[in-house]
Amino acid sequence: MKYARFIAGGRSLSGHLHDGNLIDAAGVAHDPTQVQFRLPVDPPKVIALALNFNDHAGELGLTQPKEPALFWKPNTTLLPHGGTVIYPRGAQFMHYEVELGVIIGRDARRVKAKDAMDYVGGYTIGNDLVVRDYVTNTFRPPMRGKGWDTFGPLGPYYVTADEINDPHDLSLRAYVNGELRQEGSTRDMIFGIPELIEHISRFMTLQKDDVILTGTPKGISHVHPGDVMRLEVEGLGELVNDIQEEDEGAEPITGQESKEGEWDGR
Repeated sequence: MKYARFIAGGRSLSGHLHDGNLIDAAGVAHDPTQVQFRLPVDPPKVIALALNFNDHAGELGLTQPKEPALFWKPNTTLLPHGGTVIYPRGAQFMHYEVELGVIIGRDARRVKAKDAMDYVGGYTIGNDLVVRDYVTNTFRPPMRGKGWDTFGPLGPYYVTADEINDPHDLSLRAYVNGELRQEGSTRDMIFGIPELIEHISRFMTLQKDDVILTGTPKGISHVHPGDVMRLEVEGLGELVNDIQEEDEGAEPITGQESKEGEWDGR
């Protein structure tokens, strides 16, 4: 089942997708193009994975980590389907990253890989936006590059786990202004979902509605104010967000991260 949370007629509602309409708890049908989508869940935390596709590491000239390279997406980054991404003034290279988002269905701690899929509630689409100016060194959490407000669109649906036969065999696509820019498959993930849940839950509790973003394939490119991004993950729908430039009162960002392997004195 595909579930969504949305606002219609000034009311916060939830419903499931049936015959192209969102059916709320009262059985009323809503046209998805006429509602304001909310986040599919309110996650206690969002954990993202860097360089989980070899081809993506290669296009960036970075070394593939020997174990999952994790970082936080602050909850202030989160943005629903249809929301507007803010382009930071002064950014030289900002890009999208289409990703499969795994939604945890129940609390998980010290879970073994063989049991891990029992803890998956469902899936959604994630866009792990980044200002690449600040992400050239794999060995630092890329908070300044990936932690900007609005840099974590999720949605539009919470697709229950039973709807997806094999989450490790889904096509991924990203379009900008209708042009296909990125394409890949979850077949090419280095660390699969069971390994990630085992690894993370060994040292922290994964809570119900937590989201794990599983990485992106090759195909990043610069986006600009005025662009519209449409991200697709097979079976999960389409996540669409436009981009607008930060307001004129914002001080332009300056500076870049040091390169991988360089020491900048800190």
